[in-house]
Amino acid sequence: MKIDAATEADLPRLLEVWESAVRATHHFLAEADIQLFKPLVRDGYLPSAERLGVARDADGQPCGFIGVEAGKVEMLFVDPNHHGRGAGKALLRHAIEHWGAERVDVNEQNPGAVGFYLHLGFQVESRSGLDGLGKPFPLLHLRLPDGAGWPA
Repeated sequence: MKIDAATEADLPRLLEVWESAVRATHHFLAEADIQLFKPLVRDGYLPSAERLGVARDADGQPCGFIGVEAGKVEMLFVDPNHHGRGAGKALLRHAIEHWGAERVDVNEQNPGAVGFYLHLGFQVESRSGLDGLGKPFPLLHLRLPDGAGWPA
């Protein structure tokens, strides 16, 4: 799967990918939480990401994206219609190999995401009872072991 840099024209579709992925995987969020996060993603996180990579489907449309800042995966979302097809793994591999990503925070209440990262070699370093906005959504702080790189 080809990963390329997001363009400004991709941003509306990336917001759609984010929302559909969140609705499919973040069952602990209420509708009010999704509506709180949506403008933050649209107006802040997506346009200001240091590095924003996009996985595209056979028609060239974004089907997933990853945002990385200072070696940390800040966002990784895949359209639910593309779950299990390798887009998330390809995005993460790109971030590790090309952008030096080695850390990620993951919602503890999202067991699919936790399992995904642990399966690919990340290890739990610590836990926070609240997310970055002070909401009661516990985070696991994960890291690849020193020098681990992409799992063989």
